[in-house]
Amino acid sequence: MAEDIRQDKKANFSALTEHNNNGVTKISGLASNKTGASKKLVIKNFKDRPKLADNYTEDTWLKLRDAVGAIQNSTSIKYNLEELYQAVENLCSYKVSPTLYKQLRQVCEDHVQAQIHQFREYPLHCSLDSLSFLKRMNRCWQDHCRQTIMIRSIFLFLDRTYVLQNSLLPSIWDTGLELFRNHIVSDGAVQKRTVDGILEQIERERNGETVDRSLLRSLLGMLSDLQVYKESFEERFLMETDRLYAAEGQRFEPLYFLSPPSPSVLIISLSLFVFNRKPLISNVEKQLLGEHMTAILQKGLSILLDGNRVMELALLYQLFSKVKGGLPTLLQHWRDYIKSFGGEIVGTPEKDKDMVQDLLDFKDKMDNVAQGCFNRNESFINAMKEAFEAFINNRPNKPAELIAKYVDCKLRAGNKEATEEEMERILDKIMIIFRFIHGKDVFEAFYKKDLAKRLLVGKSASVDAEKSMLSKLKHECGAAFTSKLEGMFKDMELSKDVMIQFKQNQSEPSQLELTVNILTMGYWPSYTPMEVHLPPEMVKLQEVFKLFYLGKHSGRKLQWQPTLGHAVLKTEFKEGKKELQVSLFQTLVLLMFNEGEEFSVEEIKSATGIEEGELRRTLQSLACGKARVLNKSPRGKDIEDGDRFNFNNDFRHKLFRIKINQIQMKETVEEQVSTTERVFQDRQYQIDAAVVRIMKMRKTLGHNLLVSELYNQLKFPVKPGDLKKRIESLIDRDYMERDKESPNQYHYVA
Repeated sequence: MAEDIRQDKKANFSALTEHNNNGVTKISGLASNKTGASKKLVIKNFKDRPKLADNYTEDTWLKLRDAVGAIQNSTSIKYNLEELYQAVENLCSYKVSPTLYKQLRQVCEDHVQAQIHQFREYPLHCSLDSLSFLKRMNRCWQDHCRQTIMIRSIFLFLDRTYVLQNSLLPSIWDTGLELFRNHIVSDGAVQKRTVDGILEQIERERNGETVDRSLLRSLLGMLSDLQVYKESFEERFLMETDRLYAAEGQRFEPLYFLSPPSPSVLIISLSLFVFNRKPLISNVEKQLLGEHMTAILQKGLSILLDGNRVMELALLYQLFSKVKGGLPTLLQHWRDYIKSFGGEIVGTPEKDKDMVQDLLDFKDKMDNVAQGCFNRNESFINAMKEAFEAFINNRPNKPAELIAKYVDCKLRAGNKEATEEEMERILDKIMIIFRFIHGKDVFEAFYKKDLAKRLLVGKSASVDAEKSMLSKLKHECGAAFTSKLEGMFKDMELSKDVMIQFKQNQSEPSQLELTVNILTMGYWPSYTPMEVHLPPEMVKLQEVFKLFYLGKHSGRKLQWQPTLGHAVLKTEFKEGKKELQVSLFQTLVLLMFNEGEEFSVEEIKSATGIEEGELRRTLQSLACGKARVLNKSPRGKDIEDGDRFNFNNDFRHKLFRIKINQIQMKETVEEQVSTTERVFQDRQYQIDAAVVRIMKMRKTLGHNLLVSELYNQLKFPVKPGDLKKRIESLIDRDYMERDKESPNQYHYVA
């Protein structure tokens, strides 16, 4: 039994050495008696390639053509799809691909050519309406796409081998599109009727009628897929859109476009695809905005800005940013609005009282618009600054004066009206307006005058706020601008030290307590000296201080300014003792009633030596104000020549220390003119110094170049005529001379 099995195995092994049907010869190592021999595999080709039957190609093509025809006629296919696919693969394997491709193309082309007749048999005047025509066209297109996909699935092997290897040949799908485009859509009458029908349906939709959107979407997709959308449809569609929205733009109110979109805009945006939306939106924006930008802004921008309608302004900016030239146009009208509105604030003398506050509010409002609505656009912010600078300086000097008075008002009220943080914010806003002013020396003159009053009378509510404002001015204008103002603060601090030393050195006790502020004349405003008749005790104490001070500082001269003095008087009424905080002039008048009971205006004037106008205001504050410590007869608000005054012993007040304010004469025109004239005088000195400085450096210079250099150096506005006068003055004073041959040439005289 065991022997038989071995024999069977040998027989099987030997069979492996024989040739099999595939021509493979295998020599197995198992057939050898030698152990460990290598294995070898030999593969040989077919001796002869199988040949196709003589009629195989024709029979197979007939089978394929029948299948294609069945697909095109929407009938059942006789053959299995897998069998058809295998047939195509077999033909391609035997290099029949070129013929097969041409035959397939011809069959498809014949079918497509036959389809055109269903459209040509309906002329333009036929009863077939445009909608039915569009539906027939869409049905034909959908059938063609479905058939092409089915045919391609059968001829997929051809598409992925032969066609793919020949870059010049279109794929089966592209061939289908090309045939449909060439034989149906490119037909002039068919294309015109198709496009006319689509436009008609869009027009109906714009008019609010219900249309078949899926039909429109499919047909527009067809035009796009066939690559005829732009040339056949888009141009006409955009022309119709232009016409529609040109009419819409004429009909709309200026601000209508800031409302929610109109129905037609919504419908168009829903109906059309992204391949058309960009030029469409561009046309709509051009007709609704681009053609009406100036009219919209002229009628609507001021309404939006006046009403602070930030949402609409943001939308306005967003829309104008999409239109060519929109933002520059908006920028120009924004600048013009600021100049116009601000010009009314600055240019109306009746509004001077509220000018600065109105400017601050207006600046805040415009800042909010620029930041929140105009997307922090740097061009708009710069335009706003230029506009503010332009209209503020249209009225020279007055804004600078009023800003100085506004600061004075805030620093007097100080922390009573606002916290330190709020005060800082107010001062920062004021500095923004201050930067726009050209004549900053006018501001300095009025600010220095008001600062002097606050320091000397003690009306400054916050030293920190005063120094903060000084620091801001120094940072903005430089140390030279604030040097005198800083000197005023130093004088006040030095005066405190001097008074401490004076009291320590005072040998004889006095009933009066004297406090002196020593002011450096160059730092402080100039005050007109006024001689008054002081009581002997005051005169004596003044002399004692004068001797003490000049003993410490030889070579200096003291000039007393009674107009700036104030005192505290201890007074006794029927109600009890009171303290009156009064000016020096009020003090001199009240001290007279220690010597007598009743005096006339002439007697008081003679005894005190106070100037008449100042005396009348002083008597008015004591007899006609809220705290009437004097009685006037006859009664009245004004002081007349024959009036007489007596001490009001029945005076009552809830406070122990009562401050009786001097009747402040509102700054007269003369006083304002005087301050302004001092500014102009200082400007003349600065012009003279600048001319001499330039000529000393250049030695010889032409008139135009000299004027140009002066404009670069001077920090205040000046007219060419004023410069010419100063140059003539310097020539008269022999600082410079004209060239003898060229009158417009100047030479420096050493």
